[in-house]
Amino acid sequence: MYNFNVKDATEKCVEWIKDFFEQNGKGCNAVLGISGGKDSSVCAALCCKALGNDRVIGVLMPQGEQFDIDYSKELCEFLNIKNYTINIKAAVDGVYEGIGNSFEVSPQTKFNLPARIRMATVYAVAQSVNGRVCNTCNLSEDWVGYSTRYGDAAGDFSPMSDFTVEEVKQIGAYLGLPKKFIEKPPIDGLCGKTDEDNLGFTYQTLDDYIRRGIEPAPDIKKLIDEKHKKNLFKLSFMPVFRYKAD
Repeated sequence: MYNFNVKDATEKCVEWIKDFFEQNGKGCNAVLGISGGKDSSVCAALCCKALGNDRVIGVLMPQGEQFDIDYSKELCEFLNIKNYTINIKAAVDGVYEGIGNSFEVSPQTKFNLPARIRMATVYAVAQSVNGRVCNTCNLSEDWVGYSTRYGDAAGDFSPMSDFTVEEVKQIGAYLGLPKKFIEKPPIDGLCGKTDEDNLGFTYQTLDDYIRRGIEPAPDIKKLIDEKHKKNLFKLSFMPVFRYKAD
């Protein structure tokens, strides 16, 4: 029977973050992109509990005008963490300008390029402020590949990759985050659709399938299984050819 103990999970995750920094960056800062949504909010809160808010740095990265950036600013204020706002529009436009008329930029490229530039930006900040980059992905998103390889799927450590969306929300509540940061519907930032609109099923349906073995309708189960299989490569190191001389 599935049983998630939020206190136990949170406290063990906090200790894991402490141990990671002891082994891989004693005295370093945790640096992460802040969207104002549940994942970056909960990750930031976990890092604050583990390291202290003076060692957590948020990076806000609008692409031009961002209608909901106030969520990001309010989270940083609530957690009392240092933060920087870096607009990535010029960088994204610069890549498109460089491509010019060489080929038609695909919709997926338009979706993923900003995420990859954001991660490059977070690493630029981290390397300049003695930081380690926090990956903010969760198990539910990773399960169906709803992340960008070398974008938001990158990082130096990942506190929440073994927690479903449902569990992430419980951790956020346990840490005392205001509900607005936990329940904010995730939006793709491109066409204004929610993650669940794009996926074709709810996170609750997915979490029930992953954790409780509750199978959804056959068409939804098939969709989830296909996405999971197709995107497993994102969770693995790239294949390497191992040459063995005769």
